Amino acid sequence: MRRLLLITALLPTVLYAQNPVIRDIYSADPTARVFNGKVYLFPSHDILQPDPLPQGQRPNWFCMEDYHVFSSDNLTEWTDHGVILKQEDVPWGNPTAYSMWAPDCVYRNGKYYFYFPDAPKGGMGFGVGVAIADKPEGPYTPVKENIKGINGIDPCVLQASDGNAYIFWGAGRCAKLKENMIELADDTPKEKVKWGEREFEMVGVNCLQGLPNRQAEGPFAFEYNGNYYLTYPYVRTNTEVLGYAMSKNPMGPYEYKGLIMAEHADSCWTNHHSIINFKGQWYLFYHHNDFSPNDDKRRSVRIEKLYFNPDGTIQEVKPTMRGVGINDALSVVNVDRYNEASKDVTTGFVDTADTFKGWYAGLKQKGSYIIYKDVDFSKVKNRAYAIAAVRANKNTKFTIHEKSPKGKVIADFTVTVVTEGRFRRDYSGHWLAVTSTLKYIPNGVTDICVVADADGFDIDNVEFKNRLDYYDNATGESSKPDADGFIHRWNVLEPIGLDINTNILFTDSYLATTMGDPKVQALIKNVPAANQKVKYDTQTLTWHKIESNYYNVKLFRFAEQYGKKIYGVLFPVTTVIECDEDMPNVRLMAGSNSASKWYLNGEEILTMSGDRRMVKDDCASKAVTLKKGTNVLSGLIINGPGMSDFCTRFIDQNGKTVKNFKVK
Repeated sequence: MRRLLLITALLPTVLYAQNPVIRDIYSADPTARVFNGKVYLFPSHDILQPDPLPQGQRPNWFCMEDYHVFSSDNLTEWTDHGVILKQEDVPWGNPTAYSMWAPDCVYRNGKYYFYFPDAPKGGMGFGVGVAIADKPEGPYTPVKENIKGINGIDPCVLQASDGNAYIFWGAGRCAKLKENMIELADDTPKEKVKWGEREFEMVGVNCLQGLPNRQAEGPFAFEYNGNYYLTYPYVRTNTEVLGYAMSKNPMGPYEYKGLIMAEHADSCWTNHHSIINFKGQWYLFYHHNDFSPNDDKRRSVRIEKLYFNPDGTIQEVKPTMRGVGINDALSVVNVDRYNEASKDVTTGFVDTADTFKGWYAGLKQKGSYIIYKDVDFSKVKNRAYAIAAVRANKNTKFTIHEKSPKGKVIADFTVTVVTEGRFRRDYSGHWLAVTSTLKYIPNGVTDICVVADADGFDIDNVEFKNRLDYYDNATGESSKPDADGFIHRWNVLEPIGLDINTNILFTDSYLATTMGDPKVQALIKNVPAANQKVKYDTQTLTWHKIESNYYNVKLFRFAEQYGKKIYGVLFPVTTVIECDEDMPNVRLMAGSNSASKWYLNGEEILTMSGDRRMVKDDCASKAVTLKKGTNVLSGLIINGPGMSDFCTRFIDQNGKTVKNFKVK
């Protein structure tokens, strides 16, 4: 059930995600910042190279033409605010360079300053520009000229506790910014630098002087607990690691301390990152080529928790599939991005031709399991059901437990393989949406564990949904018909299971035999009490007094709510009508899905036979009298393989709706 979400210029798009967190476009070089109680993410945007390549473009290389900004208040649900800057918008930039690499954004002087690299028109190398906005999501207006003196990529701005703003770029160079945030300070130092036989003059100081810095780039600086941290990617062997150094001064000298993250296991050449504190927890944002395993120039943003040692050094971070964030149980839970799993569990792309459809997890045998942590059930009501995307070539079963394979069962599923109909997916395999009434709803945040109860199936995601409030338990002494006269208050018995596999057998004679059975008639002879239990053959059933929130009473949802049989069933219903006076010559107008019989004060007044669809006023009863005082209206609704619901109201001899009575 992966969805490829398309970005529009008018409406922000909400992405529900674990690692990687941006799931509809490639995203790299993530700079995260906390503004106004939210995390704003400013990544670069990898795209496939245009064909033909523009002049000067290197084949099979990085290609970036614009920037998006994303926001989140829980690190799990991300809103894409769309494109904030394109290469054609930069007055000093080359509009066909595709070189809009790692950016940054800070707030100062009541404005948001977005720093980005680009290739200049008609020149060599890179420059760093600034775009300014009143809100973090833009719109941004680029400054006409790039920052004079900076020739490099990957800007990062540190707003230090000494009141100054410092800009870092390239391989760890640093200079102070003026208060206007778009120029270097007048006292910026300069030094001569040799590159082979050539000598250059470079501004700022080299903060990585004497530190491990082979092919270093992408500096990110921050301050914490009296220390300044300069973190950066560099090549230790053949691919980049994330290293860091510490200092008591924002411009150094810095002392190297070690790794934040080691090389990617699958040889993705680059890594690039940022570090923030959000709601008391530190986080590392970085990238990996999850959606493009054979192309490490198309990357995607990931997040992990980060921790400090007592001496201020940073604990090495291990990449995970789960990532971070508390996952609302009412959003998509990508269990293929699990925290833990049995050794036999494997993952793979749902569709190798469209990797943005995400992954599936393969549970190979009975007892295989997946543990997915931090799912918040606080918004899940007792009307909840679970929905999952499952691929199976045979019928299978699985359960969802709390915390571990031995935990309480939250929901269980029996998956019947279907190759046709509304559950057929557009991609290969038999993908089914399956539902289950929850057997147990955890309080608050917990871990969930998916366990295979039969051999061999793949699972994509799980989603716990609150059903619409089709009905409530009836409260108060009485209610009234609605504005159109429909009766909402009913006593409904949990369905009687019958051997029915088709609706075409509901003839008058069949209904007379089935519904006229003395055991069935006894059920509607008297008005039941709420929660009263009755025996029918071997079945123990409960009466429920409900108030429908719709003009039609949705019996299918009622049965599903209580985990009862939903097809091949008979529903007995009753209600009490209190009248202040006799009302002769009225008729019951009814609709039902499928067949039904209706009784007033014990007398049959209407039979609706055949395979029907629920339609308002589908049939009218004979003329009857609603007598002064108490009247009992009862019904028997039968259904085979389909939905089941009904609606009722009364009309007078002139065809006008009757509403002047109470329903108890």
